[in-house]
Amino acid sequence: MFPSSGRSSSPSGSPQPNVVLITADNLGYGDLGCFGNPDVITPHLDHLSTLGARCTDFYTASPTCTVSRCSLLTGRYPQHHGMTQQLPGIEGNYGVGLSREEVILPRLLNPVGYLTACIGKWNIGFGKGSRPTERAFQEFFGHASGNMDYYTHIYAGRHDLFRGTEPVYINGYSTDLFADASCELIHRCSEEQRPFFLYLPFNAPHFAKQRNKAPGQPNLWQAPPRAFRAYGLDPATQDPKERYYAVITALDEAIGRVLHQIDEDGLTQNTVVIFFSDNGAFMIKDLGLEVASNKPLRDGGVTLWEGGIRVACMVRWPAQIPAGSICREPMMSCDLFPMIAHIAGATIPGNLVLDGRNPIDALKGTGSSPHEALFFQFRKYSAVRQDRYKLLRTSPEKPFMLFDLMKDVGETRDIRSENPQIAARMEGGFEAWRRETAAN
Repeated sequence: MFPSSGRSSSPSGSPQPNVVLITADNLGYGDLGCFGNPDVITPHLDHLSTLGARCTDFYTASPTCTVSRCSLLTGRYPQHHGMTQQLPGIEGNYGVGLSREEVILPRLLNPVGYLTACIGKWNIGFGKGSRPTERAFQEFFGHASGNMDYYTHIYAGRHDLFRGTEPVYINGYSTDLFADASCELIHRCSEEQRPFFLYLPFNAPHFAKQRNKAPGQPNLWQAPPRAFRAYGLDPATQDPKERYYAVITALDEAIGRVLHQIDEDGLTQNTVVIFFSDNGAFMIKDLGLEVASNKPLRDGGVTLWEGGIRVACMVRWPAQIPAGSICREPMMSCDLFPMIAHIAGATIPGNLVLDGRNPIDALKGTGSSPHEALFFQFRKYSAVRQDRYKLLRTSPEKPFMLFDLMKDVGETRDIRSENPQIAARMEGGFEAWRRETAAN
């Protein structure tokens, strides 16, 4: 913990807004009630979507956890910050990870008086010198890896729950522990009248992995009994879809508690709340993962089909963003870096090359997308989103396909042959971007 420096004022004379940046883990585009799922119970997120802008065309910079988080915290495409693949195993998660030369968001917010905290999943490198409190976050409570057990807090046989740089041993369901810690921080900052930036990356819903289980422990989605009871289910159910929905409902309840704490402390009007999923749900057969939904989008995580990179997103800022609005302008996770820096009154160094562009006018409904086009490269996939069109190829050996997302959000019909000039223009833009970023 750090002593209070008092709440500063923005250039307009009003207090600096607090920022709560919440990410879900592998949540599908179609996994929330407010994004069209009639079966899942998510009242708190559904309500949040009515209090600000629900973003229908929000993209994550990468369809995998590590890479998307690096882009979120740097405001840069993976091809610029250099982390283009998922960190593997103990060696990867406890190694250098994201280059230590990269500037991450809290480094800009600390000098203007913010308390900066990360509570939840880190997954961008936890070697000495790479841990959150060594990279500018003033406080950290969470796990290094991409996917620890919710109750035992084990990752690949290793204890994986930390406060600062030291391991901590606390009983409890990880989603609840992260919500508890977030509520404590919000209340503390309210009492100290100190602005805060809370980065709250939950490790839910993700999916269970046997390597994180003790011998004999079943490899199942994990949720507290109350989340099953919300559906009238027995917590012992073995049905993967029932268990997955319980995980999402437990996540929704935890987010609801965080939002209630903001309200309880009288911070609602001056707090920006951002929620989105780090990437789309994984559509991997025979692992129980097909229970998630990216509907009406195609495919899912680790691909550049819409289901891998277009994600559920909502932004609440009562002072600026109209309640109940829908933002259909294309924007991406990299944009949150300059937006939050602007909100906080922080200075972005002139030599820092950002790919993100402040999307606040689009969110307020007073402007269009801050991008002419969005570019993506992951493994063999390449893609461009420009206006209503999407250009995609699944490998360099195959030709690009063109889709009209306004008419065909499920990417079922390639219209390249009917629109050669549009395809050629977008392909030329991609090649110029590829050369500029030296993407492979």
